[in-house]
Amino acid sequence: MPLPDTMYCPQQIDIPPELPDILKQFTKAAIRTQPPDVLQWSAAYFTALSEGEPLPVKDRMETSVKTQKTDTALTPGLLKVLHKQLSSKKDVSKEELEQKWKGLCLPAEQLNTLLTLGNFSTEVDWMHFFALGCSALSGTIISALKFACEILSEDPEGGAARIPFHTFIELYTYLAQLDGDIPQDEIDSFLSSLHEPVTRRGGMVQPSDFADLDV
Repeated sequence: MPLPDTMYCPQQIDIPPELPDILKQFTKAAIRTQPPDVLQWSAAYFTALSEGEPLPVKDRMETSVKTQKTDTALTPGLLKVLHKQLSSKKDVSKEELEQKWKGLCLPAEQLNTLLTLGNFSTEVDWMHFFALGCSALSGTIISALKFACEILSEDPEGGAARIPFHTFIELYTYLAQLDGDIPQDEIDSFLSSLHEPVTRRGGMVQPSDFADLDV
């Protein structure tokens, strides 16, 4: 004998008042981020939300990045998300990095490649890893630095994309020394060539300062 249909009245259903807004924000975040594995990303999203951490959410939808050296899953938008999640500490644990990387549905193979390239152990210098991430998006140090400026800048989208010169020095020096083919005097000369425009701008560097320089 079939069970009778259960009838509910509004008084019997307790809907948390914040639920509609939570679901609305979650839906908008999923549309902006476009995760390839919605379930995996959702777990990371609600874990971050419950712990009051930066969410694994892009600022906006991205079009395909045609300038990448290889067809990788990492994009400027996803690297920016990782920076928001991990840059509060100079060094992050390899385990935490792997967790955030997985939460964005990025391929483990690419993470392992970057960790090996940087010769990281259990602790990862975040800005050095960030520099390698920018390098993974491009084919040259110059283009990697342009990505870094665009991701780190607090200027409005489409603006000058300025970042502090000391941050630029750290990123460029690390990539140049890791490259191994750039002598120290060339590194010093390149940074010296930026001194005048950076000084005029109050210690801020932007892509137009070095776009035409040969590094």
